[in-house]
Amino acid sequence: MTMRRSAICLALITATLGCGSSIVGGRENGRPGAASTGPFVVEPYVQLGDPADPRKIDGLSILWHAEDVDADWKVEYRTADDQPWRATAEPQGRRIAVVSQPPHRVYRGVLRDLAPGVVCSYRVVRGGEVVFASTLKSPKSKDQPHRFAVFGDCGAGTPAEKAIAFQVHRANPDYVMIPGDIVYSRGRVSEYRDKFWPVYNAAAAARDVGAPLLRSTLFVAAAGNHDVANRDLEKNPDGLAFFYYWDQPRNGPALREGGPNVPRLTGPEANRTAFRESAGDAYPGAGNFSFDYGGAHWMVLDTNAYINWAAPDLRAWVERDLAAAADADWRFVLFHQPPFNSSKAHFGNQLSRVLSETFEAGKVDVVFSGHVHNYQRTYPLRFKMSDPSGGRTEPGELIDGSFVLDRKFDGRTVTRPDGIIYLITGAGGATLYDPAQEDDPTTWQEFTCKFVSRVHSLTVADVEGRTLTVRQVSAEGVELDRFELIK
Repeated sequence: MTMRRSAICLALITATLGCGSSIVGGRENGRPGAASTGPFVVEPYVQLGDPADPRKIDGLSILWHAEDVDADWKVEYRTADDQPWRATAEPQGRRIAVVSQPPHRVYRGVLRDLAPGVVCSYRVVRGGEVVFASTLKSPKSKDQPHRFAVFGDCGAGTPAEKAIAFQVHRANPDYVMIPGDIVYSRGRVSEYRDKFWPVYNAAAAARDVGAPLLRSTLFVAAAGNHDVANRDLEKNPDGLAFFYYWDQPRNGPALREGGPNVPRLTGPEANRTAFRESAGDAYPGAGNFSFDYGGAHWMVLDTNAYINWAAPDLRAWVERDLAAAADADWRFVLFHQPPFNSSKAHFGNQLSRVLSETFEAGKVDVVFSGHVHNYQRTYPLRFKMSDPSGGRTEPGELIDGSFVLDRKFDGRTVTRPDGIIYLITGAGGATLYDPAQEDDPTTWQEFTCKFVSRVHSLTVADVEGRTLTVRQVSAEGVELDRFELIK
């Protein structure tokens, strides 16, 4: 097949399916679930990158993994078929060379100056040959409605994970937020290869396979305990892969390894050195950042037990960040461990309550968490800690305090909440927790108004001006919950 004919086929496939294609030896590698046999170790996927101003994002990053050999890579893009292709700056490769895995490189090409809310075509070129092509949606402006999906605790290699990916594809969000535990069970390179890329960057969409999401849809992730809490690089030499593969803003609080909020790496010195060199400037602070998308301001935090969000410097960063987002219509927070949980599983692991009063002062609307493998929604609530200093507790100890609950809010006829709504959406693929509690409200805490633990599910939210509509959808596509907020 000639290059011209190959390019025409690619364009037709992309236009009709809305997903990318990998070209191997002049033919499409389109078999569902097939491992890439072409120039990629992992095919291209869309990331937020580290923009100069995360409050004004006008571009996105395209990442891919390739073998550890020199090659002439290019990324080209355009927003209309009659436009000439525009090349990004030369893609930069970062070498990942850790014990137990063959060395490979993570490349990044940055698409800049994109008009808001347009469909952009991009292609990856190697040695003058187009080897991959797809489309993506550029970030939207404040006056454009947008949709996002949220699901956590997902990369477990289960049929449920694939079914959820398929439902995300059907929902067609502008972006996806993952509140941690991205892959199970130790956040390793090998686990991403087996349980993440094949499902969310599958060649085609099918309930038992997954969907071609990553190549066309922005994914953003928080770090869960299974992603980053284990720092033993002897037992897990290819662990902490979160710091290799997620390209996200670096505008969070300054952290240093061995400091009060970053545990030291353990294991042989050679393993630790290999990790640091591979992770680069992503380690250790890449788990905390913020950005704006449309009319929404997002704060993404690492809430693992080693980080103390009661510390004055960390709390001050949260306060400053939310204050700087005063012009945003919506303020959302994403992290792993939920502050308010009715499940018997992880019941004591609610240290993130320490931030609740700060969130209230910063006018946060919704907090999204995972960690607990089911769906829970609180009443709009205000929480006042018994210890006004926000004293540190240990995992397994609840932070005591008092609640004010807005029980009048129903999200249908009463849509203006008095307080923050906290969602747990951790039913993205891993084994479900506490299914029996769904039908036994006597086991729920006073702040819980919705509890779904018998089916896997995801959250789909629509932002349209000062109206937010949130739905919880099962892996079978059944609506489990719906509510609306009006500012």
